Amino acid sequence: MTRLKVAVIGAGNWGRNHVRSLAALPEADVAAVCDLDQSVREAMARQYPGTLVTDSVDKALEAAEAVVVATPAVEHPKLASAAIERGLPVLVEKPFALSVKEATQMAELGASRGVPILVGHLLVFHPVVERLKAMIGAGDLGQIYYLYSQRVNLGQVRPDENALWSFGPHDVSVALELLGQAPTKVAAHGKSYLQPGVEDVVFMTMEFASGVMAHVQMSWLDPHKERRLTVVGSSKMVVFDDMQAREKLKVYDKGVDRPPEYGSYGESLTVRQGDISIPLVPGGEPLKAELRHFVRVARGEEEPRQTAEDGVTVVRILEAATESLSRGGTLVDMTTGAEV
Repeated sequence: MTRLKVAVIGAGNWGRNHVRSLAALPEADVAAVCDLDQSVREAMARQYPGTLVTDSVDKALEAAEAVVVATPAVEHPKLASAAIERGLPVLVEKPFALSVKEATQMAELGASRGVPILVGHLLVFHPVVERLKAMIGAGDLGQIYYLYSQRVNLGQVRPDENALWSFGPHDVSVALELLGQAPTKVAAHGKSYLQPGVEDVVFMTMEFASGVMAHVQMSWLDPHKERRLTVVGSSKMVVFDDMQAREKLKVYDKGVDRPPEYGSYGESLTVRQGDISIPLVPGGEPLKAELRHFVRVARGEEEPRQTAEDGVTVVRILEAATESLSRGGTLVDMTTGAEV
């Protein structure tokens, strides 16, 4: 089978990882790298001799059979639409867009042209998230009560998007993947300490019709670097710590049991302390898994696991959270956009 010719538009801090990972895939070929920064182009040309390195989007698209868009999010709609107009399958990095309107327009264009769109919700392809989803689906954790995540570190401070839009797509997409549903209500509270109007720290809460609650802490102004997700169920509790080199997933056989019959209220709830287990989860780089999937999607062998509609949903949630931020953290109804 011939190698799929993929162009990468945007080779900055994250886009260069797409170039690196694609270059290592036997089923793909980096047909072109496009970036407006001359120093980035020079570095790409040195590292990947023989690859077309250009500042022209048109030239990059002409050389490709599929496209990765890894530019700042403000450029996503224009660049993705240019690829779709040419009939090229496209992977659009997160956030999919900076407004529901733009995200919807991209999704509708892809649907009308029959062009597959994959959204770069990377953590959905993490082996631990896949294992955790299987555990929840099998009922291993019992009824899911709530989950919370922490995505904090010191830097990188962005002038063009706040912590919500920079970090939020990761944790929101994972919550939706694990729970299989979108929230009905969203609230967010944050503060701008370093740059006026750009929140460095955001605390976001999502409420679901099932009764599940999800909380996300996001900050690039924190002494710790943490990438942690905790899921609490009626039978078991799980912690996914992505900063751990090996033991990333721990399952706690802990909970509070209520016997079917009891004599008094004080006897109705019993704390259960069980074992802690560490499942063996095969390793693997999520980005390579995502790109392998993208190649198969581009060839028509698989349907996108994170579709344009998923991208629209995440952007809709982030937009509602942004509205909540502007209202001082009030709860926003996802259906009406009104304050609850």
